[in-house]
Amino acid sequence: MQETVKYRDRKNTDCEKWDGLKEQFGKAELLPAWVADMDFEAPACVQEALRKYVDFNVYGYYKVPEDYWQSFISWERKYHSYQVEKEWIRFVPGVVPAIYWLIQMLTGEGDSVLVMPPVYYPFFHAAEETGRRLIRCPLRCRDGVYEMDTELFEKKIKEEKVRLFILCSPHNPVGRVWTREELKTILDLCLENHVFVIADEIHQDLITGEREQTAAAAVGSYDSILITLTSAAKTFNLSGCQNGFLIIPDSGLRQRYDETARRLHLTEGGAFGYIAVQAAYQGGRQWLEKALCLVRDNYVCLKEALSQSLPEAVISPLEGTYLAWVDLSGAVKKERVKELVQNRCGLAVDFGEWFGGREYEGYIRINLATSRENVKEIADRLSLLIEG
Repeated sequence: MQETVKYRDRKNTDCEKWDGLKEQFGKAELLPAWVADMDFEAPACVQEALRKYVDFNVYGYYKVPEDYWQSFISWERKYHSYQVEKEWIRFVPGVVPAIYWLIQMLTGEGDSVLVMPPVYYPFFHAAEETGRRLIRCPLRCRDGVYEMDTELFEKKIKEEKVRLFILCSPHNPVGRVWTREELKTILDLCLENHVFVIADEIHQDLITGEREQTAAAAVGSYDSILITLTSAAKTFNLSGCQNGFLIIPDSGLRQRYDETARRLHLTEGGAFGYIAVQAAYQGGRQWLEKALCLVRDNYVCLKEALSQSLPEAVISPLEGTYLAWVDLSGAVKKERVKELVQNRCGLAVDFGEWFGGREYEGYIRINLATSRENVKEIADRLSLLIEG
């Protein structure tokens, strides 16, 4: 059967992205381009698997089948050249709660946790809300292209006695897919300085440029310090299923994690999540490739439209994720961007300061996993910024 990617109007479906505007932005009459999920129907194979389960009409306790684990192991081996052993894998309901748990497992109150802003804002919350010292090592940017500042990174981890580094790979929101060499440099520094690493690789399948994604764990021998988090949630639009994977190759770290998980009494998920994820990994590749084609085309559409209507805007190259990172500070005063984008343009976006504070005022993140019509409308509305 030929796979298709179908856009759905999600208004009035209790969808956070479309129906949560009033709570987040104070007004419901906005075009949403914020929450990082897709406006596309899940792959047909997922729909069919869930429909079969629903039609059985009994939703009792679920025994996780071996095929669930093997579908993920096979996916990692085939598409990421990473040989994961089943005994390394643990269930988590999502990447963010797992980061909170791992911070508490790997560090003590007052220990230093390093992040690389601009970066996914729950990283900040996780460190601060668990009583850790948040250390920032900003990415370097030139003409919208970002890279790691490895010299500053080494300086920070030594001077601030960093205990844990949270790696975002691919990087949200700037869209970078890190090279093997970049990852090796950072991971070597962490190994030499006894710094634990949590690798958030939830966007690993969403490669929209020419550079291949490299799993941090596949770069070298970092088992003693490295824990990887990933999920099918972003890949196949399954965020509502609450199902993810934590990969811990080191037996000592696994034992520590298992003790933590037992105290939380959260080691298993719900049937719907297991069924959806297994089906997606087994039959969703064609759907994913078509979805990525739509995202790439939407990125080109946005970039070309803004080059004409708002040439002062700088759009970072999109190597990974379906999220465009746009610097509007050349078009309007950065302190006015939030007000104008929301009130004049009528757009709901993720604002730059959410990803690292005032330094990133003037930036916005735009979700491209939507219809072409919506992307064109977003571009048209952004052109209203030049009116004053």
